[in-house]
Amino acid sequence: MSDSAETDAGTTPSLPSGRRGREARRTARAQRAAVSVPYITRAIPLTEVLSEEGLALIEHNAETLLEEIGIEFRDHAGALAMLKGAGCDIKGTRVRFPRGLARSLCATAPSEYVQHARNPERNVHIGGNSMVFAPNYGSPFVRDLDQGRRYGTIEDFRNFVKLAYGTPFIHHSGGTVCEPVDLPVNKRHLEMVYAHMRLSDKPFMGSVTHPERAKDTVWMCEILFGKDFIQENTVCTSLINANSPLVWDTIMIGAAEVYARNNQACIITPFILSGAMSPVTVAGTLTQVLAEVLAGTAFTQLVRPGAPVIFGTFVSTLSMQSGAPTFGTPEATLAIFGAAQLARRMKMPFRTGGSLCASKLADAQAAYESAHTLLPTVQAGTNFVLHAAGWTEGGLTASYEKFMLDFDQLGGMHVLAKGIDLSENGQGFEAFREVAPGTHFLGCAHTQRNFERAFYRSSLADNNSVEQWEAEGSLDAAQRANKAWKKALAEYEAPPIDPGIDEALRDFIERKKASMPDATH
Repeated sequence: MSDSAETDAGTTPSLPSGRRGREARRTARAQRAAVSVPYITRAIPLTEVLSEEGLALIEHNAETLLEEIGIEFRDHAGALAMLKGAGCDIKGTRVRFPRGLARSLCATAPSEYVQHARNPERNVHIGGNSMVFAPNYGSPFVRDLDQGRRYGTIEDFRNFVKLAYGTPFIHHSGGTVCEPVDLPVNKRHLEMVYAHMRLSDKPFMGSVTHPERAKDTVWMCEILFGKDFIQENTVCTSLINANSPLVWDTIMIGAAEVYARNNQACIITPFILSGAMSPVTVAGTLTQVLAEVLAGTAFTQLVRPGAPVIFGTFVSTLSMQSGAPTFGTPEATLAIFGAAQLARRMKMPFRTGGSLCASKLADAQAAYESAHTLLPTVQAGTNFVLHAAGWTEGGLTASYEKFMLDFDQLGGMHVLAKGIDLSENGQGFEAFREVAPGTHFLGCAHTQRNFERAFYRSSLADNNSVEQWEAEGSLDAAQRANKAWKKALAEYEAPPIDPGIDEALRDFIERKKASMPDATH
């Protein structure tokens, strides 16, 4: 850490009096913001782009896709047997659903559910008007201004969990916030799940890279919450990706089976880069999304009727010139809105979007692409938002600086989602009566009473004069974010946990590690 960063993080007596005042105001704002909101209850209207006729057309086409072409359920004899018993036509690993069958099977999935956290104050409601933000997921690389781009480690993983725990604007600890490649492939999930359980008391996601690792997650949840509790309550929500186009593979289906059987939630998500993994058109892509979600959800309901499921979609576009994924495009925005409507028709919670970008750095491209993804995510009425913070380079890299910048923007979404305050105070007529025409409102009683909370105030944006900005080091947004994440980690305090539970978790992890040799793939 540089000398200037150390000074800024700590010893305010050495600062000039004006800067001490600014630091005190920033600290006060941070303390007010630290009052955590467990999740957002959206009060703004939904944005819908498909008419009743358009929705019916896509639903009809998805049923035709399932009936005529079908979905592959690969290398999972149990799934094929269950689907055949339910009335599907099975040829090899190809599963064709008679029209209407998949939708009827999906009807037992709940429209809403609660995911319990080990701290009950952090429980999140999934569905309805609720919106839950979770951080980046799945990146093998990490980046910061000091060390540049490198493979992620378990230290990085723990740091991201701590950062997500420390902000009031992330409601969920997430899952694979980065891939800790310094640990063996077959053992790293144990330390990742433990980090979520120990370093945060927010809800979390489980491992899906192998059915046995999903079982380990369930066993660890039994230690943390109690075996009987998790059979009646959902404590884990995990990401189950289709191998688009039109394939459910044995790993994903196996993990989904483990979680569904134990009443834990699955986000059934087609992962689509339009033009490569789906047709280039929005309507064609939505048809495929719906077909893949119907098939995956139907399977979970055969495993355990009533098991919680989120209708998920991840849709991005491609550059038709280079084949590289692109983000923040208008076509992806339309897909977000359309998929949300389809999910509501299914009476299922919905997951999409986040703060997505293709930029390699926390720069202007990252900002505008992320904004063009995050805003429609909120406007669509998304219930579970993965990749809400930290995503860069098309998901390949988790950025420390972008984590902090995204947190800041998520704070703004909390305010936007509340809508317009129409209370007596919100109408502001007291101020009109006090302030004479041609004067100003700055000193009136209504302003004085409301000014601290009147507008969302960014903790990272610089709105000062150029002279003041230069005096403070001429820092850009990424440099300010660099100082912010270091300060947040330095101030982190782990939430308390029952020592007996913690000991039991560590004992399980160490015994599990000792039971198998390290694996590299």
